[in-house]
Amino acid sequence: MSGELREKVALVTGAGRGIGRAIAIALAGAGARVAVADVHLAKFQGERYYRISKRVSGEEEDVATVDAVRAIGVRATAVEFDVADETAVRDAVGAITSDLGPIDILVNNAGIVNNIATVADMTRAAWDRELAVNLSGGFSCVQATAPAMAERGWGRIVNIASIAAERPSAFQPAYAASKAGVIALTKAVAKTYAAQGVTCNAILPGLIGTPLVRSMRAEVQEAILRQVPAARLGEPREIAAVAAFLASPAAAYVNGVALPVDGGFLTGAPE
Repeated sequence: MSGELREKVALVTGAGRGIGRAIAIALAGAGARVAVADVHLAKFQGERYYRISKRVSGEEEDVATVDAVRAIGVRATAVEFDVADETAVRDAVGAITSDLGPIDILVNNAGIVNNIATVADMTRAAWDRELAVNLSGGFSCVQATAPAMAERGWGRIVNIASIAAERPSAFQPAYAASKAGVIALTKAVAKTYAAQGVTCNAILPGLIGTPLVRSMRAEVQEAILRQVPAARLGEPREIAAVAAFLASPAAAYVNGVALPVDGGFLTGAPE
């Protein structure tokens, strides 16, 4: 375990599985105390989920994220809340601060991507829910943590956006709009707090081999991968490595950036 984030406290939302889980573990590996947050935390700690996810992804997800973090040798706490609930966000931040200390690092990873419909067919309720979680949820977490970071003169905010912000699908208008909003929010926060030692950056993952993605039909995966120059899925740990860098002291002069981690997808399909 490296010590570059020793004594720092990190809040990672959507950390029950997949990318969020990998980020929580990477930050713990750098020495941070980690608050593992997820709206379905109890579900993801269940034996059935981890047996399925291990079979699908081949990754070692047979213990709850908070236990995996503690096994590294750092303090951790698990907090279940919905980022779309502003009051729940503030209550959770208060509980984390009381347990682990003031939050120095925020990773806004929580998100949903299950509203599949064209603009004509998407219901207003589905649109509102996706923006409430993916965009407004991140805003509430920033609002609840960034001012205190600025007062202390140090902070790191990492927002997980998506390549869909740059290359939207016709069947995911709410998801694409929410992730484009995340990039704009990232730049606004960076401008607001840069002089106080707080950075805010966004990561745009491509197709990443989470349990959900690996459970997709093979022909669907193959069709997408034909558009990726790297010709493979990314791994959650590859997103986590970038997040850990952006959260580190070494990234102090990186601010307001929207960084694709997509195997070259946004450069265009291989010729």
